[in-house]
Amino acid sequence: MIGWHSGARIEQNARPAGAAGILDSLSPTGAPHEVVSPTDPSSEGASDEITLFAESRAYAVSSHRHPAWKLVLPVGGHALVGASSGAGVLVPPQYTHTCAASSGFVAAFLDPWCLHADTEGPTWLDGPTVRRLLDAARDRAGLDAEALRAEATAALGAPRVVDPRIPLAVRAAAAGATRIDAVAADLGLSTARLRALVAAQAGVPLSTLRQWRRLRGAVGQLAAGGGSRGIADAAAVAGFADQAHLTRAARRFVGRTPGSLRHRLDPHVASGSTLNVDERRGP
Repeated sequence: MIGWHSGARIEQNARPAGAAGILDSLSPTGAPHEVVSPTDPSSEGASDEITLFAESRAYAVSSHRHPAWKLVLPVGGHALVGASSGAGVLVPPQYTHTCAASSGFVAAFLDPWCLHADTEGPTWLDGPTVRRLLDAARDRAGLDAEALRAEATAALGAPRVVDPRIPLAVRAAAAGATRIDAVAADLGLSTARLRALVAAQAGVPLSTLRQWRRLRGAVGQLAAGGGSRGIADAAAVAGFADQAHLTRAARRFVGRTPGSLRHRLDPHVASGSTLNVDERRGP
C-alpha cells in the first residue's frame, strides 16, 4: 500500500487501469469540477463526515492545515506534498503542508475520527491502492462518497472509537449562531469538559472543527448555487460573520480563496452536480 519518492519531480504517468473515465464522465467540456459536500453544516449521518470532489486538471495550493484527513487520488499522475511524491497520499489532520498534483484527481476530506492512520506525516499510497479507491468512488451518476469512505476504511485503517457525543457536538456547534456553552449543556457537560473531550479524542479543538464544518457548508452552498450564489451569501448561510471571515478560513484550511471555490454551472451539462471553476484549483 505504501510507496513514496522523496524529492521526486512530478511526472505524467499512464492513467490507472480501472479508473479510466472517472473524470471524463463528469462533463463533456473537459474541465469538470464536481463537489459532494453537505450544504447544511448541521446535517447528520455518515455522509456528512466526508466531502468529496473531482477535478480534471493539475492543481497546486499554498501552505495550509486542515483539521481532517485528506485523500488525494490522482488519475494518471502523481501527488506531491512538500518535496515528496507518490501515486496518491493521505495527509493527516493538523499537518501543515503544500500540496499539488500533476493530473486530474479525486480528493476527499474525512472527519478526524473516520480513520485510524499515521498522524505524524503523510501516508503515501501505491498505484494498486489508488486504483481501488478510485474504483470505489466512481458512480455512473458522478461520485460515490460513501463507497470511497468504506474502501478507505478497509485500506487505511478502521475509524477511531470516540465518544458519540463528539460528532453530535461538532454538528450542533456549527449550526448557525449556536454557542458552545449551549451545546455543552444539551449534552450534559460543562463547556470546559466538552472542549477537553473533543481535543483529547479528536485531536482537534472544537472551535476549529466548528469553523471547518462551516467552511464545508459554504463550499456546498457555492457549489449548489452555481454562479447565482454570492460568496457573502454562502458565508452567511454557513454561519460565518462575513465574507472576510470565510476568506480567512478558506486560506487557513485549504490554501485557497472562496473565489476559487465558486462555480459556474456548465450550460451543456444537464445535471446540476457537475460544475466548472475559473481559477486555479486544489483540494
